[in-house]
Amino acid sequence: MKLLSLNLGRPEPVPYTDQPQGLTGIDKQPVDGPVRVAAPGPKGVGGSGLAGDAVCELRHHGGDDQAVYAVAREDLDDWERELGRPLRNGSFGENLTTEGVDVSGALIGERWRIGPEVVLEVTSGRIPCVTFQGHLGEKGWVKRFTRKGAPGAYLRVIEPGEIRAGDRLEIVHRPDHDVTVALQFRAVTTERELLPRLLAAGEALHPEGRKAARAYMEKHGS
Repeated sequence: MKLLSLNLGRPEPVPYTDQPQGLTGIDKQPVDGPVRVAAPGPKGVGGSGLAGDAVCELRHHGGDDQAVYAVAREDLDDWERELGRPLRNGSFGENLTTEGVDVSGALIGERWRIGPEVVLEVTSGRIPCVTFQGHLGEKGWVKRFTRKGAPGAYLRVIEPGEIRAGDRLEIVHRPDHDVTVALQFRAVTTERELLPRLLAAGEALHPEGRKAARAYMEKHGS
């Protein structure tokens, strides 16, 4: 398992974002590193956990619980076959393109050590947006991506440090529950009856996931 590619974005004006300033950092480009990784601060204030990486839409992106976004190269390869077009590392706006890791099958609260210093913790899956659809240029992309159910993972920073492309990735903790990123994603998108199951992940779960699960249980009495 390794960090195949480390990807950073710069603010760029585009016609397809709903961001008021019309800027996005979704077009992330591979860099060798080293890049400093640290908790960026709370959502709405903090952006990316990677130094030099732009997050232009702070309402829905960035912050401590979405500090880093990872996608498996294997998932990009699968999409390449399905879409009939090449997808370079960073194409999905991911900071980390991994190799040998089942990213969407990772457990909420699972911890990864990347290189000698950095430890990250899985919090949730990525919810697709209109900016993502515009960036890919695929009609109906939001629905298509959601239907596939392999969203990649957001992670928070547990131990800061520097990472480089090619660093070893090691799973150093797997929690004792069955709440995967893919399950969390389905629960908050297409199968909301799964929401109560998310609470088994405890405090590791993204706060918005905990809020949605509790609201569902209050409404449905379960």
